[in-house]
Amino acid sequence: MGVRFLLNLVFLSVLAAACAFPSAAQNKQEKKLQATEGADLYKQNCAVCHGNDGKGNGPPPKDSPYKEAPPDLTALAQGNKGKFPDAYVEDVLRSGVKLADHGSAEMPVWGTVFKAVTKSDESQVKQRISSLTSYLKSIQQK
Repeated sequence: MGVRFLLNLVFLSVLAAACAFPSAAQNKQEKKLQATEGADLYKQNCAVCHGNDGKGNGPPPKDSPYKEAPPDLTALAQGNKGKFPDAYVEDVLRSGVKLADHGSAEMPVWGTVFKAVTKSDESQVKQRISSLTSYLKSIQQK
């Protein structure tokens, strides 16, 4: 085997590894895009009730039959022993809140809304829910 062959082999191996494993910069950029998308989704869909800061200080829509203030979304980790409940939040966004004692959920089921908006593209629905969950995680009280 010649030196040139070995160099080409090493180069191709490095190139293949670079393609297979995104760089830290790429991961950081993807997370930044996801956080931006999550913040935008929050402003468009959630802020009207939960407030711009997520503390639940926004009024329910005027035609809403619900009288209770929306929950403080910045305290989700606090109410879960300091750990953000990712799976729970994703489930609530996808399927709504199930409150047996209080009847139906007071908040829209965003999974259904996102499904309609994306023409049933499940990968886009999942991306939106993930982005929104990431944003909510980023605004938790310390």
